[in-house]
Amino acid sequence: MLKSFAALLAAGAALLGATLAQAQDAKKWTTIRIATEGAFAPYNFTKPDGTLDGYEIELAKILCERMQVKCTMEAQAFDGMIPALNAGKFDAIMAGMSATAKREEAIAFSIGYAATPQTFVTLKSSSLAKMPHDGAVLSLTSDEDGAKKKLEDLRPVLKGKAIGVQGSTIGLNFLEKYMKDMVEIREYKTMEQHDLDLNSGRVDLVIASLAYLTSAVKKPENKDYVIVGPRIVGGVIGRGTSVGLRKTDPELKAMFDKAVQSARDDGTITKLSMKWFGFDVTPR
Repeated sequence: MLKSFAALLAAGAALLGATLAQAQDAKKWTTIRIATEGAFAPYNFTKPDGTLDGYEIELAKILCERMQVKCTMEAQAFDGMIPALNAGKFDAIMAGMSATAKREEAIAFSIGYAATPQTFVTLKSSSLAKMPHDGAVLSLTSDEDGAKKKLEDLRPVLKGKAIGVQGSTIGLNFLEKYMKDMVEIREYKTMEQHDLDLNSGRVDLVIASLAYLTSAVKKPENKDYVIVGPRIVGGVIGRGTSVGLRKTDPELKAMFDKAVQSARDDGTITKLSMKWFGFDVTPR
């Protein structure tokens, strides 16, 4: 009987070992499908020939090399990325997406690979071309009360103005929390759309990432743009741009964390920052 029991235990252990081995094998990543927007220069954009390029496209190639995996990248609509990720349409998001508490309810994020504030752009001819606290950094994390007081200083000049913002973004989160009673918020599917409306006078201001706006003002069609107002960080703005991942893939998060950290440590992110943004976006 003892021998039979021992044999049963041995068989059970072997079965358990095989099951664990299969589970471990299932978690070995050799191919990763990455979604990007392809319309958020210089983070990511689509060239005339249809290929993707930009800071995140180049960084993704480097991260995948360091993780020793094959990666594919494809353009997706920004507002549907998180549901599509959780539905298994792809495995990761690299689309200028900031890690916020709200988004972390649905997905996980790697450590950050870029950190830029949100700010405003208007036309040089606009009365808003000179705004209070122009260029000042307002932190919604370290000094929310102080930031809110400075935002109140904007009320006399912004009251009733129309501000364009891409939907499902941290810029929209900020406007809805701090400015919805002083401005008219107009949502757009893409940033190119709100840029067009700013140029045509259908909105008075646009809010977006400083990195995006720094690139946007250099375009010939945006020659009349000027970046204005305070620069907002922390709080609803999040803790920086990071790789979006399913919560059920902790091993993939660990892989990205290690690769991103190495790219931060050895200056790779600083080098790519200077190439694509003209300033260092390495998270500190």
